[in-house]
Amino acid sequence: MRRLASPLVVALAVLAGCSSAPPRPVDEVPLNHLPALAGDYFQLDSRHVGRGFHIYVRLPEGYDPAAATLYPTVYLTDGDSLFPILAANHLFLTYDDGLPEAIVVGVAYGGFDPSVNRRNIDFQSPGAGVTDAQAGAEEFQRFLKTELIPQVERRYRSDPSRRVLFGQSRGGAFVLYSAVTDPDLFWGRIASNPSITPGAESLLEPAAPASRRDLALVLTSGTRDRPDLQREAALWISTWTARPERPWRLFGPRIEGGTHAANASDAYRMGMNWLFDTDAAP
Repeated sequence: MRRLASPLVVALAVLAGCSSAPPRPVDEVPLNHLPALAGDYFQLDSRHVGRGFHIYVRLPEGYDPAAATLYPTVYLTDGDSLFPILAANHLFLTYDDGLPEAIVVGVAYGGFDPSVNRRNIDFQSPGAGVTDAQAGAEEFQRFLKTELIPQVERRYRSDPSRRVLFGQSRGGAFVLYSAVTDPDLFWGRIASNPSITPGAESLLEPAAPASRRDLALVLTSGTRDRPDLQREAALWISTWTARPERPWRLFGPRIEGGTHAANASDAYRMGMNWLFDTDAAP
């Protein structure tokens, strides 16, 4: 009598058959199968930073590259984690809050492992106890200014007058560094629960001159964030509120019940609605 193949043998045969499937075309962007994240992806090697980045781009609903419409463009630090959350959520903010559609750009490392993810260097501003090798914020900002932003504005219908920078934790500290050292680079900035120590000294120095008079900055702080980070945020807000010569409008809301990382979407929503002065603005 012929013996039937065991379930394990059958399963292995099925898997072996699956392995012969043709590879996905390299020019296909998998995120295009997720409508709220549909857009583009490219890799960009930085001569300033000396490393490469994965760049994810979410394009607005109904985006037409041949149309004359230009869109605000939001640049996200920590794109590995923030891009899939905030880029998709932007669509719902246009539905519910009347927020303008935008191009959303996630600057990603390709992983969380320290051998790949160098946010501890790229977002670090100079300060007491910080060596030159540790403080990479200046080079990272040069990468954004001279390499990434020109690429984005060549490839897509991006409005140079309405760039927004969003960062969380150390990424939020980099947002503040950018605001102080190169105010004109971004029209709007949102720092969510920034972790500004070490390097706080350079974030409290007088700001570089700005040519624009419509710049704005949001610093959100969660009431359940670490107490030391809440104190740092309060110090930064109070210091700059007392300086009428600051180059940007300043808004420093608290997020009731907000923790350090889990409320990044609330910070984005609150900050973007305030920047664009929607009906949902706090």
